[in-house]
Amino acid sequence: MSCKESPHPGLLLVISAPSGAGKTTLSRKLFQIFPSLRPSISCTTRPPRPNERDGVDYFFVDDAEFDDLVEKGAFVEWANVHGRRYGTKKATIDAARAAGTDILLDIDCQGAAILKRQKLDAIFIFILPPSLEELENRLRKRATDSEESIRLRLHNARQEMASADGYDYIVINDDFDQAVAELCAIITAEHCRTQRRYDALEKARA
Repeated sequence: MSCKESPHPGLLLVISAPSGAGKTTLSRKLFQIFPSLRPSISCTTRPPRPNERDGVDYFFVDDAEFDDLVEKGAFVEWANVHGRRYGTKKATIDAARAAGTDILLDIDCQGAAILKRQKLDAIFIFILPPSLEELENRLRKRATDSEESIRLRLHNARQEMASADGYDYIVINDDFDQAVAELCAIITAEHCRTQRRYDALEKARA
């Protein structure tokens, strides 16, 4: 499968999913396919997992640092998820937009709802697992969470999946390659929207 990058103005892609649905793996594949697509690296008070790196996967901060950022108004959105806080810095989005760069926000449903209320020009995509049973299997296979954490994540997943109808697109991650193809199609289609094409032409003429 191949996908072609669009030279047109940058997109703000917001992707949400229940924990274990595969959005992180799908996002990494998109970064390989679209070299100009950039991740929005969130701040979190969650400790890093063994394979995660500070400044690459997340900015790992303690509660005091996070409180300071909230007080300074540094976040465009932040939320408490599974007992830990996550936030997206305004500066990250502003810099990407100024550069005309496509940026992907991997955030939870609470954060996405906050962004929707702000009426940002964003594309909201929800990744669904094929079933709750398969989601539980995936959580157990990755062997990074306690039994209590798994139960909490499954409980939250039911609530998160109920909010999927508020998104622009739904992608079911049953077959990985098919899910990637659908995400590529969404990105390509959004770049081809009439207003974005006209905006790109006006920018070229300026």
